[in-house]
Amino acid sequence: MYPSMAEKTIIIGAGPVGSLAALYAAVRGHHVDVYELRPDLRDPETIPLNFAKSINLALSERGINSLAQTGLPNLVDAVLNETIPMHGRMIHLSKNGEYTREPQLYDARGKSLSAMDRTGLNKTLLDHLESMPNVNFFFHHKLIGVDFKKRLAWFERHHHTDDPVRGFEIEVKFDFMIGADGAHSAVRYHLMKFTPMSYQQEYIDKLWCQFHIPPGPDGEFRLPPNYLHIWPQDESMFIALPNQDKSFTATLFLTRSGFEQLDASGQVIDYFSNKFPGVIPSLITHDELRKQYTTNQHLPLISIKCTPYHFGSSGVILGDAAHAMVPFYGQGMNAGLEDVRVLFDIMDKYPNDRAKALKEYSEQRTPDAQTINDLALRNYREMATDVKKPLYLLRKWLEEKLDLYLPNVGWATQYSRVTFSNMRYSEVQYRAHRQASILNGVVGLTLATLVGSGFWIARAGGLQKVKMGILRSVCLFAQGAHKLIYG
Repeated sequence: MYPSMAEKTIIIGAGPVGSLAALYAAVRGHHVDVYELRPDLRDPETIPLNFAKSINLALSERGINSLAQTGLPNLVDAVLNETIPMHGRMIHLSKNGEYTREPQLYDARGKSLSAMDRTGLNKTLLDHLESMPNVNFFFHHKLIGVDFKKRLAWFERHHHTDDPVRGFEIEVKFDFMIGADGAHSAVRYHLMKFTPMSYQQEYIDKLWCQFHIPPGPDGEFRLPPNYLHIWPQDESMFIALPNQDKSFTATLFLTRSGFEQLDASGQVIDYFSNKFPGVIPSLITHDELRKQYTTNQHLPLISIKCTPYHFGSSGVILGDAAHAMVPFYGQGMNAGLEDVRVLFDIMDKYPNDRAKALKEYSEQRTPDAQTINDLALRNYREMATDVKKPLYLLRKWLEEKLDLYLPNVGWATQYSRVTFSNMRYSEVQYRAHRQASILNGVVGLTLATLVGSGFWIARAGGLQKVKMGILRSVCLFAQGAHKLIYG
């Protein structure tokens, strides 16, 4: 508990990260004011505005753990009740002219991701906040200025009673400001005036467009619901995540030039027919596909890195405001929720010295956030290309078998550590690099030995024998290399 029960914490941004930060502050006795540029998304007139502006979420261990650490007993259950478990990827391919589906489990031990709508998570968090007496909401408020030394903030309110052009300006005194206002953060912009912040922004050569796959004529899912469905095509990719109403939210990722060519040619139906087998007309009719492609925006994907995240003891940024990332690892929202837990864990460690806590937070969180930003960028290749390749499948099989057969060695896939653990992202990457160097060496040596001894993979049962031979070699080596991996 903090020394001053009346400490005023203001949260900028009422999305999932800002709402969770408000919950953490509120349960510690702070007076919490939440300021949001947009209207309350729980307003029925607001909800349609959110469609086609947010890729569906995949809630994983980091996010769930961060929700659980609020100390609110019903929060996790309330969130998970609105999700659908996804056990793995379902890869949609055309092989020898035939449409096939190939499932790939996420984890050797059967762990799952939870698919959910971003708005549903946000509403649950806002509802919990609204029940707390020390929390106030201020929607339609645009942050226009901050003095982090004087701890003053200025907002422009745009209410229906205000001047439609200028709005109504107000000044707010605060003790602590948390900026969770997204990739184009106003808090970060003003924070840069007070601290020498390193900043890097990149728009990748991919745009995205969202689609809706309705339930089938029988009211049921048109695809197996417990999977993230992927149609991998190297330079493009189509994915679909299940919703509780038996529909799917789907997303097309394509290069900017690819979208421009489709826009100019109007051949979106032919493109989907050639690239994404089984989508039309089985999942989306020709007319609906054309309509949704034309109507829904083609939006950019941004990656942002910056540091430090704070100034003195008065302000800090979290989530996309600090480290916006592309969606290909499904960790953007999970990392943002984890930011909240890590921040308040460190502030609890230094209850009388928030400046020291914020400094430690920036120093600890920066390498982790930048690591997951990089991993998210690289993971597009895995989703759109590698999932089709035998060597990727062999490596995945080997690492999963090692996880099962040698649990004491601590071997696991990078994906499993990122998604199903709370290990620091930077530590995950360190261990993955160690494992890769060992695995690549042993696999190469084993294959060379087999070829040198005259073993021919095409022989009956040869591929399975090769896999088992490599597995035995890696098991023996992994046991001896345990200290090398974990230092």
